[in-house]
Amino acid sequence: MSHAITSDSVLLDAVRSIRWAARKRAPGGLSGDHLSRVLGISPEFTEYRAYRQGDDTQRIDWKLLARSDRAYVRLSNDRTLLPTVLLVDASASLAYPTATLEKWHYARQMAIGLAAAAHGSGDPVGLVVATTGGALRLPSRTRRGVVQDISRVLGAIVPAGDSEMAPMLATLRPVARIVIISDFLGDSQQLLRNAAYLNSAGREVHAVHVLHAAELDPPRNTALMTDPERPHIKRPLTENTRRQYIENFRVWRETLAREWRMTGAYYTQVVTTEAVSRSIRLVAAPGMDGQK
Repeated sequence: MSHAITSDSVLLDAVRSIRWAARKRAPGGLSGDHLSRVLGISPEFTEYRAYRQGDDTQRIDWKLLARSDRAYVRLSNDRTLLPTVLLVDASASLAYPTATLEKWHYARQMAIGLAAAAHGSGDPVGLVVATTGGALRLPSRTRRGVVQDISRVLGAIVPAGDSEMAPMLATLRPVARIVIISDFLGDSQQLLRNAAYLNSAGREVHAVHVLHAAELDPPRNTALMTDPERPHIKRPLTENTRRQYIENFRVWRETLAREWRMTGAYYTQVVTTEAVSRSIRLVAAPGMDGQK
């Protein structure tokens, strides 16, 4: 297995300092670390507005009222929590290579590390795993131990079969931040449509595209390529077909990245040769690596 993947405990130590700030203003709700779309009464003053009947009297600036004989309320940006759900693909294409499941372990650790980053910022974190038998869910929680719960659930899964993520994504509309971790070899078009809808509703959607290094540059000693989700489909890999595959795969990745960004989502490609902790920073704290 690649040295990019470590034990879960080592990974959690490596990402302990990451704080995952919201990329969009979050919906108002419970008090937290993220700027809310709702104006409130936090200490961070923003502006004055003339008092209107029904306004909270706690917002009135009484000193200004005494000086001007007119009532004004102080407006400020409330701080709120950002409930986060990780939607993880556990279809057969993640079970690569079959001897080590390295691609799956990388995706699994991406989910664990991002859960830790969100939880470290005080946000509720939940999990939805797209399996061939349907959705496996852990509800969003802030309690201590939620990251370990996510690690335990993912650690018991062996990717298999085909799974549709788009219907599961559609159920996450109430969630403020949604992170899709997948290789996007399945129902990508419906997934894109659902993501566009969620973004238009003000949700923060991240698409984390997991790639194995051998998918980018297949070993030359490979004689036959097999579709993991459709094992009956096999293709011989000659030098010519290898070159064509590499080019087609490059074009597909560029198209996919463009389509995700057009939905308003934050798209990040991660490769199994990169340290997982660095890939987590690319998603949760891109400025820490000097990249967007």
